[in-house]
Amino acid sequence: MKLYPVYFALAAFTVFSPGPGVLMTLTNSLCYGLKGAFGGILGISCGALAVAGISATGLGVVLAGSDLAFTITKYIGAAYLVYLGIRLWRSPAFIFREQAVHEAGFRRNFIKGMLLQFTNPKAIFFFLSVLPQFIDRDMNFTLQFTLMAATYGVLIIVIHSLYALGAQQTRVWLTSEAGGRAINRLGGALFLCFGLLLAVAGR
Repeated sequence: MKLYPVYFALAAFTVFSPGPGVLMTLTNSLCYGLKGAFGGILGISCGALAVAGISATGLGVVLAGSDLAFTITKYIGAAYLVYLGIRLWRSPAFIFREQAVHEAGFRRNFIKGMLLQFTNPKAIFFFLSVLPQFIDRDMNFTLQFTLMAATYGVLIIVIHSLYALGAQQTRVWLTSEAGGRAINRLGGALFLCFGLLLAVAGR
């Protein structure tokens, strides 16, 4: 697991980057307050773990027994990260609308957050083609996959909680075009860098 720090950084940037989950967290924070937002955050995290569990089925056997499958998966993952970077960099400013605060809907937001991950291509593709690049063939696949999936889930809780808290403190900037553009450019640049690094990395 010598590449775990690199995986941790990549997973953190992936969770941090704008997407359906981030948009839901920001919107929930402004609509329902921190309590309602946290329900959605837990749902997003649990949904990611469920997606990870599904993607792990049979994946370890294929990657452990085939260098070709590993190489193909590596380049698909690298291409996807580069694609995300370019799309984020070129996309319009990431803007959401501030709304009045309503009664917190913890349970409802939890369910919505969990279901969101089953249709979120970023989470699905991450577990299918990016995470496997950090699996050591000489170590137990299940333990490694569990550790990295759990890391991703915890990062969702931490980073999205910071997003929710930040939304309360920086309403004006977050709802501005400049703020949205800054988030896009930062996420785009990081994805491009990791995509290129993944493409040239060895097994």
